[in-house]
Amino acid sequence: MRYIMPAMRVSADIAFKEWAVVVDALSHGEQILILRKGGIREKRGEFQVDHRAFWLFPTQYHEAERSVIASKRPALRELAATAASDAVDIQFYAVADPVVGIADASVLGRLQGRHVWAEDVLQQRFEFGRETGLHALIVRVYQLPRPERLPLRESYGGCKSWVQLEHTVAGEVTPLVDDAEFARQRDEIIELVSDHACANS
Repeated sequence: MRYIMPAMRVSADIAFKEWAVVVDALSHGEQILILRKGGIREKRGEFQVDHRAFWLFPTQYHEAERSVIASKRPALRELAATAASDAVDIQFYAVADPVVGIADASVLGRLQGRHVWAEDVLQQRFEFGRETGLHALIVRVYQLPRPERLPLRESYGGCKSWVQLEHTVAGEVTPLVDDAEFARQRDEIIELVSDHACANS
């Protein structure tokens, strides 16, 4: 019997900015992990987990081929070539469960194969700023049947993680990974980081 993914209705105007190639990986079930340090326009230059549920806001800003693993570079180029210059497509909703603080750089090696970032880029992010470390958001990702295209606004720009959308995006969403598979991957990641992490769930 084919498993039918249960739908749920969501309504939110908060979005999380992430590279389009990472959103692409999340949307294809290639990873359930977001690793974040913070942008220069974050408060005190540090990332804060202000929201546990949010729309994913794909962006090309700061993307470079060397920043992702070789197998995702064709997708990065294709996404960059087809991206609208004056609009953003909102289609994927994420729920963070849980959020973990990574305080030991050796953990990054354990997570290889579970994300599309290049190892040296994560090391640079880990070491950036006044304090070393990264936030790991383990996210369950859901999908709208069709993307909602929003015009880009000046308020969406800059090196910041969170944006408030001009209006609420609402609709029925379905999970991209089933319950058992998400639980398996989540538990494996938590086990990999558990020796050197501070849980924030």
